[in-house]
Amino acid sequence: MAVIKLAENSGFCFGVKRAIEITEEAAQKYRGHKQVYTCGPLIHNKTVTDELRDKGVKIIDGPEEASEEDVVIIRSHGEGKLFYEKADQIGYELIDATCPFVKKIHRLVRNAYDDKQKIIIVGDSVHPEVIGINGWCENSAFMINSVEDAENIKEGQYFVVAQTTLRREHFEEIIAKLKENNCRLNINYTICNATNARQESCRKLAQEVDAMVIIGGKESSNSRKLYDLSKKYCEKAYFIENIKDLPLKDIELCNKIGIAAGASTPERLIKEVIANMSEFITENNEENLMHDLMDEIEKSLRLPRGGEIVDGTVIQVTDREVVVNLGCKKDGIIPKDELTLEGEQKLTDLFKEGDEIQAKVLKTDDGDGNILLSKKKLEVNEHWDEINSALEDKSFVNAKVIKEVKGGVIAAYKEVYGFIPLSQLSDKFVDKAEEFIGKTLPVRVTRADQRKGKAVFSHKAYLTEERQKKIDEVWGSLSEGDVVEGTVMRFTDYGAFVDIGGIDGLLHISEISWGKLKHPQEVLSIGQKVEVKVLSMNNEKGKISLGLKQTKPEPWSIIDEKYQVGQVITGKVVQIKEYGAFVELEPGLDGLVHISEIAHKRVTNIADEISVGQEVTAKILEIDRDRKRISLSIKETLEAPAVDEVEEEAVAEDAE
Repeated sequence: MAVIKLAENSGFCFGVKRAIEITEEAAQKYRGHKQVYTCGPLIHNKTVTDELRDKGVKIIDGPEEASEEDVVIIRSHGEGKLFYEKADQIGYELIDATCPFVKKIHRLVRNAYDDKQKIIIVGDSVHPEVIGINGWCENSAFMINSVEDAENIKEGQYFVVAQTTLRREHFEEIIAKLKENNCRLNINYTICNATNARQESCRKLAQEVDAMVIIGGKESSNSRKLYDLSKKYCEKAYFIENIKDLPLKDIELCNKIGIAAGASTPERLIKEVIANMSEFITENNEENLMHDLMDEIEKSLRLPRGGEIVDGTVIQVTDREVVVNLGCKKDGIIPKDELTLEGEQKLTDLFKEGDEIQAKVLKTDDGDGNILLSKKKLEVNEHWDEINSALEDKSFVNAKVIKEVKGGVIAAYKEVYGFIPLSQLSDKFVDKAEEFIGKTLPVRVTRADQRKGKAVFSHKAYLTEERQKKIDEVWGSLSEGDVVEGTVMRFTDYGAFVDIGGIDGLLHISEISWGKLKHPQEVLSIGQKVEVKVLSMNNEKGKISLGLKQTKPEPWSIIDEKYQVGQVITGKVVQIKEYGAFVELEPGLDGLVHISEIAHKRVTNIADEISVGQEVTAKILEIDRDRKRISLSIKETLEAPAVDEVEEEAVAEDAE
């Protein structure tokens, strides 16, 4: 007898189900009062759209086809910005049934476009969802649906989103090609989790069966992807839209038949296909029933062996044990001690009569004529399988820290206990482990010995990898010339280190201000937020050089906007020479007050008149842009002495 198995996560996804419910509510609410439209088919399934039509919902191709008395529903695929603007101009009631996951992509693209970023949409350029997304960046996005398309994208910085129904493998292939082309990418993984789960369960089932039947609309992108995926792993794959397309004769001789359905496929249609298929197969396989019956009789006479894993049905649950029908002449007993209970849980909380259950045989006779079973021993084996798998593929598992022991802690992954050395608890130095007790940590399995029941975990490996991912992401999103926000973390005599999203860049003291500094603390403080420019990047050495002064105009480049000859300014004396004093108008802009322009009297020692650090008022005498020199005069800002005072001073000088 053929076995028919339905893939998990088949049928309506959250977004489609929500859109249908919204539309049906609107149809009922406005029936006889207003005409309800959807712009384009609500979903890619003719059966559903025909049913909605019978309920009074009609389809239009554009927003301008409805009048202000009508109601228009935006389907789950979403629409572009222009659609909303046109609807607002006409004035009809608009009901937005856009899938929330698609809505999120609209916001991401709109914000990226407002920030003047170049946008790449990975997906089918003619699919309604992709067209709608492109409408939120004035249709300026680069459309990529293949590795070949990616080869044509020029080097540069790009903001990347994906169609929600895209296969993750396909998306990763395209991203890899873009990186090969030296594209710097801000990647947003907008593929719907439900899509991933649907495709993964379809893939697994296709590897197990003799034939795969995909149920979905011919225009449905996600259904088509399920079909393509099935063909890759199963020689016999069929794509049907309804019961009429069912290839009954082709699958008649198949022992295992898998069924998967797209996100736009109603549950009732899936059930109808399965029912018809089952009925046909049953009618054409009656001659096999006797053989199947004999097999069942033979199975009932055979007792399972110790260590064997068996399936059964719960026939009784007490406070002390679970009784299981194993399909043989003896029942199985699972004592309370051989089950995993949490807190105050009771056996009756976990199991009820009729439940299907799997367990491991401990003894073929427990002394009372029953087969002794253990659920816990089976789970431990499964958990060790997961631990060994994690060790092999270097993936992470979540382990709860139970207690502190010498040199580290003991952590539990389900029923498997492992040791985490102190040095592997964090990427920072750990002296004592109290703060980690009771916490669940993502860890890497570094060693596993199931025979000895020993495992070693590392939380540090997880933290290191996550930090490296963050660093790679920041490196990938940065380019020379970018201006980014950073946080001042620490000082040295030669500059400051600034955190720019997980990476420290060096802000050399010469790049902090257009003026001269003795120490970065003169203008910066720890924890201060600053806008800095990326001056250079050395990926091999992991070093980034930053500039702060470059985010402001160089003073000489805008001197005409701020200073003119004859203008009186206030500045600080920064240096005194024998021939004059230098006055700082602003950082990076100094003027010279010649000794003859210090005072109305003759000055032989400038230090007798002014000192370094003193605020002075001076008049601009000349601005030489070619030589970048400014001549100043302090005496021009002072009141000239009376004539007799000048004569007395001259006489005194002659006498000397």
